[in-house]
Amino acid sequence: MNQTDASPLSASPVTGIPKLLLKLEGAALAAASITLYAWSGASWVLFAALLLAPDLGFLGYLAGPRIGAITYNTVHVTALPLALGLAGLTTGNALAQHLALIWLAHIGIDRALGYGLKYDVGFGFTHLGRIGKATDPAI
Repeated sequence: MNQTDASPLSASPVTGIPKLLLKLEGAALAAASITLYAWSGASWVLFAALLLAPDLGFLGYLAGPRIGAITYNTVHVTALPLALGLAGLTTGNALAQHLALIWLAHIGIDRALGYGLKYDVGFGFTHLGRIGKATDPAI
């Protein structure tokens, strides 16, 4: 199969050791973020209130799978919270640092549970393999 034939519908999902390593990497990201958050002395109420906030990216699916994948993936890549955290460190803005750690914890937990970045054919097609009802093509 060449790259032009690859699609989330025909390509094999990540399996075996590579999938395990990606999940462990997510768990490590979550553990590091939560540990740094605890050391920061920030509010656990804030942490609990915002931990699921990145999942608001789901709302893009109301406009269809292409827009949904874009919005979901935008808030589920590590580059943005890392940039926010770096900006917080360089400016001394503790809130930005705390928000970045909460955001990174969310991403790490998602990856550890097997929720990957989405393809534009439907929510259930991720870079870590299919999620949801395996026989339902509408996922």
